[in-house]
Amino acid sequence: MDQVEEEGKWESKFPAFPYKPYSIQIDFMNSLYHSLNKGGVSMLESPTGTGKTLSIICSALQWVVDRRQQQKLEKEGDSGKNRDDEHGSDDEPDWMKGFVVNKDDQGQEKKNKTKKYGVGFGKPDKRGNQESCRDLFSQRMEGEDLVTKKEGENLQKKNDAVELSDEEFLLEDYESDEEGSGGKSKRKAGGGSLSLSSDGEEEEDHSNEEEEEKLKVYFCSRTHSQLSQFIKELRKTEFGNEMKVVCLGSRKNFCINKEVSKLGNSTQINERCLELQKNNKKEVSKIKNLGAGGRIRRTKACSGCPMLRKTKLQRQFRGEISQQGALDIEDLVNLGRNMGTCPYYGSRSLVPAADLVILPYQSLLSKSSRESLGLNLKNNIVIIDEAHNLADSLISMYDSKISLSQLENVHSHIGRYFERFRNLLGPGNRRYIQTLMVLTQAFLQSLLEGASVDLPQTSGANGAFHASMAINDFLFSLNIDNINLVKLIQYIKESNIIHKVSSYGDKMASVQKCSAHYETGEFSEEESTLSGFRALSDMLQSLTNNNGDGRIIVSRSQPTCSGQKGGYIKYVMLTGEKIFSEIVDQAHAVLLAGGTLQPIEETRERLFPWLPPNELHFFTCSHIVPPESILPVAVTRGPSGQSFDFSYSSRSSSIMIQELGLLLCNLVTVVPEGIVVFFSSFDYEGQVYDAWKASGIMERIMKKKRLFREPRKSTDVESVLKEYKETINTLSIGYSKENPASQGGAILLAVVGGKISEGINLSDGMGRCVVMVGLPYPSPSDIELIERVKHIESLGTSNPMKPPKFSVAEEAYNGDVKAGFDILRSCRRRGKEYYENLCMKAVNQSIGRAIRHVNDYAAILLVDARYSSDPSNRSLSHPTNKLPQWMKNRLVSSTDSYGEVHRLLHQFFRFNKKRGSQ
Repeated sequence: MDQVEEEGKWESKFPAFPYKPYSIQIDFMNSLYHSLNKGGVSMLESPTGTGKTLSIICSALQWVVDRRQQQKLEKEGDSGKNRDDEHGSDDEPDWMKGFVVNKDDQGQEKKNKTKKYGVGFGKPDKRGNQESCRDLFSQRMEGEDLVTKKEGENLQKKNDAVELSDEEFLLEDYESDEEGSGGKSKRKAGGGSLSLSSDGEEEEDHSNEEEEEKLKVYFCSRTHSQLSQFIKELRKTEFGNEMKVVCLGSRKNFCINKEVSKLGNSTQINERCLELQKNNKKEVSKIKNLGAGGRIRRTKACSGCPMLRKTKLQRQFRGEISQQGALDIEDLVNLGRNMGTCPYYGSRSLVPAADLVILPYQSLLSKSSRESLGLNLKNNIVIIDEAHNLADSLISMYDSKISLSQLENVHSHIGRYFERFRNLLGPGNRRYIQTLMVLTQAFLQSLLEGASVDLPQTSGANGAFHASMAINDFLFSLNIDNINLVKLIQYIKESNIIHKVSSYGDKMASVQKCSAHYETGEFSEEESTLSGFRALSDMLQSLTNNNGDGRIIVSRSQPTCSGQKGGYIKYVMLTGEKIFSEIVDQAHAVLLAGGTLQPIEETRERLFPWLPPNELHFFTCSHIVPPESILPVAVTRGPSGQSFDFSYSSRSSSIMIQELGLLLCNLVTVVPEGIVVFFSSFDYEGQVYDAWKASGIMERIMKKKRLFREPRKSTDVESVLKEYKETINTLSIGYSKENPASQGGAILLAVVGGKISEGINLSDGMGRCVVMVGLPYPSPSDIELIERVKHIESLGTSNPMKPPKFSVAEEAYNGDVKAGFDILRSCRRRGKEYYENLCMKAVNQSIGRAIRHVNDYAAILLVDARYSSDPSNRSLSHPTNKLPQWMKNRLVSSTDSYGEVHRLLHQFFRFNKKRGSQ
């Protein structure tokens, strides 16, 4: 079918597309639709600014509509056939016909019971958890009968040994099946996960109002701003109102409880939220002995989160979302704040009934997060946007790390708890707690100086120590290889040991004022007892992985001037194949989308090597902007003729920094509106900024344009961008054809890998010129990076038992830059390509912030002599060969001097300004 015929069909095939699509958008939608028909894994690449998001929405959701219609017709056909067969043949005896009818009645009765009681939080256990808890609540309020007879006897037995105030910290007896895979508590506490509101309302679960089997689309992206952009595009289509849409996010982004959200970091917010809910499930009142038989009731001042006390408001919240259509995180937060109810749990409860679930990477790609949120991927569609670094993003979610201070805190708390309760604990609890003490002591020994632990002894910079080893080597070196980690992890999950020990330790520290953290009110994320226990639990879980799946890194550092000790143990996951296969095996189709997905072979080898290259569906297209709207130039020399070399060994020289400053002084005279300059790191950006300020270059730049800097704190980026945009819009009014950059616009210093380089829209005046300073290769001093390089180099080897040889022994690498470069030079292909691809993917992401629509235009300056080459002699590994095809075709790859660059820029902006005014 030719292009004209295809373009003529789009209205009937993709009627939700709000505009007349470009031919590449039609091609993209057709390819995506075909991928969903086929199922399995597909990769779809479309340059940023080509309407990729809108194309994904209109194609994927149209497929869902068509598929449901098809299923409905099939069901109606089957239903008609069943009705014919329902009454059976005339030869069937009456008892057979009656049996069929009775069976149907039983099924309906069972269904009605399910409707009556609901499922999830409200699901009854025998007479119903909610009724049981309500009865328990009543018992607690009756005074003399607050403690059941059995509990009273148990308390009386232990009254001589333990104060009543400590009873809540005592673990229930734990029985371990020595021959089996784990153990169990003799008496389960709670049983359900419901909560009672302060006014006695029962918390109902409406999450299963619709069938869980309903076909869904899960769309995930890297950042919350990208998810908001997706919602914005969705609202342009009819699907924004017709489909049931829910947007998920982190507690940090959703929390409206000021006492919790003010904690700042994600870990503390998560812990406090869960703690409040746990409080909500505890007894509403406690009893305190007052000597001669007298007793009073102590009521907790805060029972649970106030934003979850009224379930009626949660129901109203769900109803509002259903009426208002697609809402992003900001909308949901505002709605929750206005109604006085939690938007985090309100949005989560809508997942089962949703047609489209929009969520961040972590929520979908992490198995524990999926289970926590109750996401069912089976036979559904998964779309992963911004998938250019998917493999690294995926495996990093399965890393685990515990610091020296966390280990010391956890070990101290366990020891104090065991000393207090050892005579009251059953044999199962005693054995496992002692095992935990042995483990934490062994971990501590590996991090303490002078420890007699058989680790490879190497020294890094500033007296630091780093060692990298396989899981089994680590366990053997600490003499803990005989511990059954699977059973220990099961004990931690089932026994409630973490909360019991943490609560007791916090109480003792608070009462005795034995910790300065409690006296001063300061409590950092790392020093939180609960976060320390979670870090330990995560580390133990990591140690159960296969020996070759990852590496253990032990890092010691010298104490600081204040005497604070550093160091940590970290598990670095290296293989994502098994993790990703869990998603692929469940879902009907998994689509990886992005602006720059190539090279696709690396992604295939790391995530789905079982899929032959010829069976992987891959789509790519060119850009919608005309060639004259983009000017990519390799800038090899500065205004004074100095060759640009921003390699690791040369970039910090005063000559190089000065020459870069002179380049910017010239650019602000020829480039209108906004210039964005990308540096390789925040440290280097700071170094350059300070040098320019001292030399007077900064003053020269600011005579022409206002200067802004990307803040390290990502939460501050939005305000900086807003001011940057307002400055451009205000000052650019004075723009003239004769002097295009006269006193107009602004310059923004940004960082590759920072928030601005990932998903921020720098369209039109915000990005008239993007300057990429050097090739932002990651530092070879990063020990985790080098471990990934070595692992990737070994992929596809003919003999997996014999890994490739490196010039530096694995045990000897300690984070030294020179040693890292030696390892990189030893790589023959895959490892080296991975390192180069990391750099160029970052370049492509950064320069892709500009050119966001068909009428946009921008200059892209690649400032480094290494970008320049003769196109006919370029090798496959040359940096410019890894640029997007649409940019590679237009690249001015060689210039004799800066004067030539300046002339090209002057002509480019004059032409596009004239074209835009026509």
